[in-house]
Order: sequence, then structure tokens, then C-alpha cells
Amino acid sequence: MPVNPELYFDWAATAIPDQDILQEALKESLDAWANPSSVHAAGKEARAALEKARDACAKVLGCQSKQIFFTSGGTESDHIPLLAILNRPEKGNVAVSSIEHPALREMADELKKCGIECKLIPADKNGFITPEAVLQTVDAKTLFVSVMSVNNETGAVQPIQKIAAALEEQYKGKRKPRFHVDCVQALGKIPIDFLNEPGIDSAAFSAHKICGPRGIGILYLKKEEEIFLRGGGQEGGVRSGTENLFGALAFAKCLERHAISVGKPESAARFEEQKAWTADFIKELLAIKGCEIIPAARGVLSQENFSPWVVQASFQKIPGQVMLRALDAKGICVSTGSACSSKKASRPILEAMGVPAAQRETSVRFSFGPKTTRQGMQALLDAIKEVCAAFN
Repeated sequence: MPVNPELYFDWAATAIPDQDILQEALKESLDAWANPSSVHAAGKEARAALEKARDACAKVLGCQSKQIFFTSGGTESDHIPLLAILNRPEKGNVAVSSIEHPALREMADELKKCGIECKLIPADKNGFITPEAVLQTVDAKTLFVSVMSVNNETGAVQPIQKIAAALEEQYKGKRKPRFHVDCVQALGKIPIDFLNEPGIDSAAFSAHKICGPRGIGILYLKKEEEIFLRGGGQEGGVRSGTENLFGALAFAKCLERHAISVGKPESAARFEEQKAWTADFIKELLAIKGCEIIPAARGVLSQENFSPWVVQASFQKIPGQVMLRALDAKGICVSTGSACSSKKASRPILEAMGVPAAQRETSVRFSFGPKTTRQGMQALLDAIKEVCAAFN
């Protein structure tokens, strides 16, 4: 049975695809069916289509085309710059935020087997990584630092520009660690205008979070670096493997439609609209007996500190999985956290914030997207109230 898009509230896991874009991109890729690396006429046609997609992505992201590399998704875009440190002659450590996505947090931890220590940058109780916390964690041997732009469970918007500036100042005249930013939950959700900050060396993006296809991502690299993974040398040697032309074309079109910027009044207006809807949604949630927003300070702090597309809440005495199944029975889709960790009992991000175990167990994530409506959000609230009433 098809899910009603208005009752889908798991956009942070994956977005409902824009079928018109995917169909158009598929047609274009079928017309340019050759290998983009081939030097004959058909190959050149495919290469031209690929570079057109790259140029379009660079224009939207406000960087140079030569800084854009197509990958298989957000995870690979996180791994490539992280694993590049294995080429470094010196051994050192990496510092990743304690609220990072498993793609970075768990991969960084694996590097211990290669003699590279993984340091966790502590989050405060509201789920923020401060510049001070970063500076207190790094040292002269730190090779790589990673802090995500928007947290996938709480929606907390991290002070990326301040962290980049703090690292630049701390390492002035010395070898600075590479600073990587996971922008997977930021793209199409908040304005991204920091790629050309001097202190940011790389960033990861994923198409399926902004209504594109699964299996295509972007890695932004400020400048060339020696990559650890090797192969046929495609994507300037940064990401080997025959390019996914269909994915690249679709990603470019989704970026043009969904990226938020002042130059796109429609997207900016939708952003402001969602801010208002989410503020009302949180107020109504807090009026429900036993409901708490995580972090609790979200009701006090400025809306600018959080993405309006993600809300984490807990419901006293109702396990998150019970709430999820109860809403699912009503045709409503939500989640209890990252889809990548849905089969795990632990909630590392909430643990890092110091959220008590009982509250972690009863927490649920609501995430919104382009097809979310105010009416749909009201239907969600009504359903939550019904479930809570049955437990009280």
C-alpha cells in the first residue's frame, strides 16, 4: 500500500524521490550511454553530460567545478578524505565529534588498527560542538578533524565557520589538520555558504536526502590531496570506478530545485514556512503530558540553532519502538533515529549529549521535507495524542 507523502516523517533517512527529475536524468543518461572515460565520439558525449552536471553542482554550491567529485554517496564522501591520512608519513590522531554519523565515527575508530588514535570531541548537553571543545581535543599530532554541519537526530546546526576559524588561528604557522564537514543533513535543509571558508578542506553530500536517487554523492575538496584508495583514476584520481552518469545528472537537477539560497526565493520561502510550522509543532508536542523535546533547550534557544526539518522528542513510559509501530499502524512513518543504526539498541548521539537511558529509550525522531504539509503535521500531532492517551 503506497505511503501518503503527507504522512511520511522520516525524510532524514531518505527523501521521497522527485520522479520527474529521475525520469529526465535517466533519459539523458540513456542517450549518452557510453563510458565517460572513452575517447571516441560516444564517450565524449557522455563526458560532456557528466561535466555539465558537475558544473551545475558547483554553481549551486558556490565553488569551482574542479572541486566537485562524484562518489557513491555520503559514506564514501566521508571515507575518502579520512582515509587519505593513511598516506601521511607521520602517525598521529584524528578528532571526530561525538555526535558524528557512524560513517565517520565508526570508520575513524577502525583506524586504531593502523596505529592512528581516534579522539572524540565532546558535545554539550544541547548537542552542540563548540570551537573550544575542538581546540581542547586536538593537539600537534592531529591529522584530521570532522564535525558535521547538521545533526541527523536532533537537528542541531553546528558552528562550522567558527570552528574553521578557530582551527586556522590555533595552527597559524604550523601544519593544520584537515577539517572535514559532513553536510548530508544540511543540503537542501539550511543555506550552505561556507565551502570557501579558508579552514574547510572537504565536505560530503548525498543525493537521496534531497529527493535524488540512492547511490550518488559528492565530495568537495578545496584543493588536491593524495588519496589512499586507488583504481582506474576516474574523477581526477579521487574516486576510481566508472562514473554514475544518471546519478550525477539527477543530483545536479535536485540541487538546482532544492538547495536553499537567497537567490532562490521559492526555496527560501519554503524554508521560512517550515520554521513556523516546526515551531508550532514543538509547542503542541510540549503540551502533551509526558513529552519532552531533546534537547530541552530547543524551546528556549533561537530557531537558527536548529534545522526546522528535524525534531527529536521523548514520550514518558512509551518506548520509541512502540510509538513507531503505533504510528505506523495509522499510516504514519517516523523513526527512532538514524536509519543506519535502526537495528542497534544504542543511541550514541543521545548518549554523547548525556541524555538519560530511560529518555533515550522513549525518544522518536520526526523529520520533514518538501512534500510535508501543515495538514500532515497536524495529523501527526493528532495521532501522537491518541497514542499517548492510550498509555495514560
